Amino acid sequence: MPKLTPLPLVILAGALLITACSSTRRNPELAYVERPVEQLYNQGTDRLDRRDYTRAKLFFEEVERQHPYSEWARRAMVMSAYASYRSRDYTTSITGAERYLSLHPGGSEAEYAYYLIALNHFDQITDVGRDQATTESARNALLEVIRRYPESEYARDARVKLDMVNDQLAGKEMTVGRWYLRSNQTLAAVNRFRKVVTDYQTTSHSEEALHRLVEAYLTLGLRDQAVVAGATLGHNYPGSDWYQMSYRLLTNEGLNPEAVDETTRRTFLQRLIPGGK
Repeated sequence: MPKLTPLPLVILAGALLITACSSTRRNPELAYVERPVEQLYNQGTDRLDRRDYTRAKLFFEEVERQHPYSEWARRAMVMSAYASYRSRDYTTSITGAERYLSLHPGGSEAEYAYYLIALNHFDQITDVGRDQATTESARNALLEVIRRYPESEYARDARVKLDMVNDQLAGKEMTVGRWYLRSNQTLAAVNRFRKVVTDYQTTSHSEEALHRLVEAYLTLGLRDQAVVAGATLGHNYPGSDWYQMSYRLLTNEGLNPEAVDETTRRTFLQRLIPGGK
């Protein structure tokens, strides 16, 4: 939940009426009974605490309906989006957060609204065997939180989630790259493995990607690139099993990755990653 200024606890008097708009509609609505804004808002947070997210959302929407120009209405917009998120209605939650940002881009709840959008995308990530469009959306939304609010607690959490997202995207590239390699589409495989090394070099997949580059370059007869890729792997992951496999492949071809000088290795890496070491 977003951090909001502490609000006074309001004791509710009387029962709150909830009715269906018609027998054909699934979503209930609050019957219009004029109430103080604090009462409506606090009843919404009370429903959140009870995990009654559908009714919580109704109370926050009622805040907007009855008191549209109040500060509470602005807060209620974000809380309604949060209630939708907790009920896994991700599309509605994203729409609500985006609506808040379009109306109140500089509002005190904007930071959380951006974070909430990222959470909605993050929670919908599927396994690497499926399309990763949602994962890309999560990555972009997390980066937006970090860019806009780099010192915030939301940015700290976004960085942790971003590492997980990058690992997921790298895993997808590796899955496709391995398939290309098995299918003798070696150039296509090289492009996938290079993408892992350039875009996701801090993930758990980067060392395998370098080993697969050694394999692919040897298949293509690109011996110089293969030995430098192996040297880069050995420099960054000297004790890894992937390097041991690359070392055996290269030495079987009469190539010694440990003989590659630092300048050659750096030049190769900088071609992949500007500023790479």
